[in-house]
Amino acid sequence: MESNAVVAVSIQITFFALLALSPPPQLCRHISSSFLLSTHAFLSAVQKQVLASASCRNVNEADSPFRSAAVLSDSYSTEASELADIDWDNLGFGFLPTDYMYMTKCTQGGKFSKGELQRFGNIELNPSAGILNYGQGLFEGLKAYRKDGNILLFRPEENALRMRLGAERMCMPSPTVEQFVEAVKETVLANKRWVPPPGKGSLYIRPLLMGSGAVLGLASAPEYTFLIYVSPVGNYFKEGVAPINLIVEHELHRATPGGTGGVKTIGNYAAVLKAQSAAKAKGYSDVLYLDCVHKKYLEEVSSCNIFMVKGNVISTPAIKGTILPGITRKSIMLLETKGSRLRSTLCQWMNCLMPMKFFAQGPR
Repeated sequence: MESNAVVAVSIQITFFALLALSPPPQLCRHISSSFLLSTHAFLSAVQKQVLASASCRNVNEADSPFRSAAVLSDSYSTEASELADIDWDNLGFGFLPTDYMYMTKCTQGGKFSKGELQRFGNIELNPSAGILNYGQGLFEGLKAYRKDGNILLFRPEENALRMRLGAERMCMPSPTVEQFVEAVKETVLANKRWVPPPGKGSLYIRPLLMGSGAVLGLASAPEYTFLIYVSPVGNYFKEGVAPINLIVEHELHRATPGGTGGVKTIGNYAAVLKAQSAAKAKGYSDVLYLDCVHKKYLEEVSSCNIFMVKGNVISTPAIKGTILPGITRKSIMLLETKGSRLRSTLCQWMNCLMPMKFFAQGPR
């Protein structure tokens, strides 16, 4: 097969729906005889074990080590009068401005103090800010959703730890795990009328850490801003939890060894737009990237980790600095699925031509 051959892979996207939604009960459709998709039974088992094993944190949890410091209501109602007046049945994955955002600043070498909530709106940056000129910035992505009368977060401390690791790589100060989780909880509670009703979507939470101070020569910025904003969203892919079509990309690559592919730095994402745009123009949902050295090992989708299931073995590409370690990926790897074996390994894309089941999780 030629190296530039086009290969379409159809996979079941579970991403955060792994926790908030149930996969369709029917077996997923085939794209061709070579590709088989993950079944409802397997995904349901993973869903139940993630919920049972991972820490879904109630934002109002009284005995949590991350107690909310916000002076906000400790309860909410699902009455329509307390929800934002939008079409909850037709949420896409797009930005909708909400009520409040969280912000705090610190200097290089300093520590972030407790921030404050302020009305959502534009921010002011010097044209010479480190984030604008040299891309010194990180972001995280997590969700809040309603379930059984509560607003829940999924393992926010893991996002905090990932941001701290990324900040070290990008030579930036970062909030502590406690500060991060407190700030997330405050922001969610301040915008709770934007948390969709159960089954209608989730509140996407976007923490940003950026070099906001002015710098002309190539150097770390003198000042940093930690900011959180939120937006109600539906499914990331328009197909929802139905199968999607991916194209294997052989020439363009998302990350290189020794680079920043393993952290959630802002500059990683614009690099995938060219391949993603070309894929969508051909009718595909997204791109499945290969390693840039051998051009034969699977890495990840633009915004998703990927898993392969063959028999009782569940495999996922190993984390070696070029793949972002997803929070849901990490949670799945901690599980012991009954009768199955989980492994992190090198996965050749040619194996996709063999009968195999696929699922992915993201955004990460």
